[in-house]
Amino acid sequence: MRHRKSGRKLGVTTKHRKAMFRNMATDLLRNGRINTTDTRAKEIRRVVEKLVTLGKNGSLHARRKALGYIRDRAVVEKLFSELAQRYMERPGGYTRIVKLGYRRGDNAPISLVELVTEEYKAKRKRRKAKPKAETKSAPKKSSKKKSAEELGLVEQQETAEGQVDEQGEAEMTEAESQEPKEQAGSSEKTED
Repeated sequence: MRHRKSGRKLGVTTKHRKAMFRNMATDLLRNGRINTTDTRAKEIRRVVEKLVTLGKNGSLHARRKALGYIRDRAVVEKLFSELAQRYMERPGGYTRIVKLGYRRGDNAPISLVELVTEEYKAKRKRRKAKPKAETKSAPKKSSKKKSAEELGLVEQQETAEGQVDEQGEAEMTEAESQEPKEQAGSSEKTED
């Protein structure tokens, strides 16, 4: 089973594949772009992204690791000086793959792999839109007891407005007490 195995074999032996990736990475870093098949382009992108990240690191250890992979000292120097400065602000995505079409002899899909040249601009974080104001509907009567916060708010309003609230509440309680009597009377009539 091939579960959790990353990478493509590309129909060649391991040594051939490693040598091919080294040569393609060297050419891409030297020239800035190469033409190759789609699957090889996707694999070479993984290799070159790691190499550019090593170049951004800039330490002696990173330079030695890059020299272990790329055998051309001039390309490694370019990687650590020119390319590292170009991509210092970019958090990744140093390469671009553009599909070109199909090769004439065997109809293989061909792509152009190139190093990104335009400046990196950090995306702004969008602010979340404020929720729309809800239309006020008639308050629903609930038989549950009011919470302590609601009771505290009511007490604060009473103290702020003074006797006006007390008079208003007295009128409200009288009106509410009359409504149930009327409803009870109407329900008795309907039962007859």
